[in-house]
Amino acid sequence: MAVLLLTHESALEHPTPAGHPERAERILAAIAGVWGSGLEVIRSESPFVSEADLERIHDRHYIDEIEAFCRSGNGALEPDTFAGPESWEAALRAAGSGYEAAATLRAGEAKTAFVAMRPPGHHAERARAMGFCLFNNIAVTAARLVDEGERVAIVDWDVHHGNGTQNTFYRDGDVLYISLHESPQYPGTGHLHEIGAGLARGSTVNLPMPTGSTGTDYRLAFDKVVLPVMRGFRPDWVLVSAGYDAHVADPLAGERLEAVDYATMAASLSSVVPSHRIVYFLEGGYNLDAIRESVAATLRATVAPDRGGAAGDPSGAVATVVSQARERLGEFWEL
Repeated sequence: MAVLLLTHESALEHPTPAGHPERAERILAAIAGVWGSGLEVIRSESPFVSEADLERIHDRHYIDEIEAFCRSGNGALEPDTFAGPESWEAALRAAGSGYEAAATLRAGEAKTAFVAMRPPGHHAERARAMGFCLFNNIAVTAARLVDEGERVAIVDWDVHHGNGTQNTFYRDGDVLYISLHESPQYPGTGHLHEIGAGLARGSTVNLPMPTGSTGTDYRLAFDKVVLPVMRGFRPDWVLVSAGYDAHVADPLAGERLEAVDYATMAASLSSVVPSHRIVYFLEGGYNLDAIRESVAATLRATVAPDRGGAAGDPSGAVATVVSQARERLGEFWEL
């Protein structure tokens, strides 16, 4: 069965300044990766998000401010976050893509789905754009699925912590948020002690990975923390903030993953839920070859799971992070 590709030409029009790492070519690289997976591909245009879905995550006044800013001309919302007239359509379609992907998978029309849209989303807060992100695309999808009675696990393997996604669901026990991210690194959130609040304690899982972490290190984190927690949570859906900036070739970070390591993580997720309940959202990743190769590896391993790859001994620093995470989360999950 095919992989569903959700994308739209508006993603290529969202403007950023010359030399900015978050550029249109990233979308072309991701699309090339989907086609390069060797799987049958169904391409579908990303739809506009509904107002109701967007307002589950973002304040109305913020949505109106973003629209007004976009229509007023090109400019910086924050030092690293830009928008222009073309950004409004791109942002609305990026936010509308995830639920469309889930609906298509639910109908049995594809095996898994990849959303190749920009601007990305996981840094966007309820009323603040940051980190190249305007609307929190993955959070919009998760909230809609939860409103329909589903349990959703979000796995964020972008090298930067998804502060916006974490804050959105920090008190929501129906959404499990798991992040593996380089530390120290932008935006400076995602510490081990951040585990959720109230009745949702334990439903936020942070694994701050030391700079230089390898596929072996990430595999240890998956085997000892990520997968046991997910099996205990028993999600109906897994949504992945699929950033590829932890790749060794990425210019903005210092982790040392390779395409095969993304395949290993993707195969692991398929052991928790069927592949037709997994949707990938492009987040970061700024080396075009790394994006293309890693997207292809991700999708192949989702459809035909193979946990090959990472071998050797994890670093002592990562083993310590994993041990500390298990100690903090053992109250909530069988680890």
